[in-house]
Amino acid sequence: MSQVRDAAVAALLDNPTTARIRPVFEGNNISYAIGFKHINYVAEAAVLNHFRAAGWPVGALYKRLGLGFEVVEIRSRLGALLDVDDEAEAVVTPATKEGANEFTFKVAQYVQRDGERVKCADSTVRVALRIDGHIAAQEDYPAGLEPFAVARLGDGERRELAATPRPYGLLNEGRGVFGGDPVLDELIGEENAFGWRWRVPYFYCHFNERVQMSGFLRIMEEAEDLFLAERGLAIKEVLDTRNWIPVVTQSQLRLLGETRMEEELYTVYTIENIFKSLLYTARMDCYVVRDGALVKTATGTITHGYLTEHAPNQWSMATLDESAIEALSTPKRVTA
Repeated sequence: MSQVRDAAVAALLDNPTTARIRPVFEGNNISYAIGFKHINYVAEAAVLNHFRAAGWPVGALYKRLGLGFEVVEIRSRLGALLDVDDEAEAVVTPATKEGANEFTFKVAQYVQRDGERVKCADSTVRVALRIDGHIAAQEDYPAGLEPFAVARLGDGERRELAATPRPYGLLNEGRGVFGGDPVLDELIGEENAFGWRWRVPYFYCHFNERVQMSGFLRIMEEAEDLFLAERGLAIKEVLDTRNWIPVVTQSQLRLLGETRMEEELYTVYTIENIFKSLLYTARMDCYVVRDGALVKTATGTITHGYLTEHAPNQWSMATLDESAIEALSTPKRVTA
């Protein structure tokens, strides 16, 4: 970028960084492997480290400049398994285009396997700096940072709503509603889709008010879990009876707007295609109801398959049988 910039901003935009990051043990759900959500968390952690290395840790951005660090998009392709004991070498390469109002970074994760450096994931991470209305900036923005400071993360995609939303109930109403909801029925229509209505808790949020990227990654994983259970492919049962466990090869999530703490989120999980009895791709769309209209606040896709353990600690791709393909292809209808 050609404009005059503060040295720390220049470092954010120009200088690659490398961090050694261990995945969090929470992500070790099956055997010794780390799941897709925590692989994305490693990519986010690498970008956070990139900001620290440039001299702008996210706490300082917030306290001194009144800016909230926001991952607004993350796209990841998974290659090799990430082991619970791995220390990933995460290489962050700036890739922000001239005139952009979001930072873009390429993040590559490498691990050591039998003395060789193996790439286990590639990600593209986009970051905005959200101006926070709760606090006042203590100092001026450094030169070159202002284009990345945005008043909102977007306004979402609005569409008319014909259905009348039903009252949700109390804050402690469990995992929400999975069928028979008029708004979900309108959103799903005749699609091969699953719907989930749920009130988002504060611990999926940050900066006092809105759901952060890691929260939507958790929502995507839970939507998949609930969808599979509805289709008769509950993860534990399939693991016990077929020795299959879901595996993710690609994922993508984009925030289109802001989802506020404790809003009711309508999540629609749609099967888009099934590829050669090995993989299936699903799209997740998340909505809130505001001023009588539906507002899409996040969207993403995920590609799933199944692994099977053919020998102790040795995994390979499983072929989907006819009953699994039928379950993935046939929606269940619960109407209001």
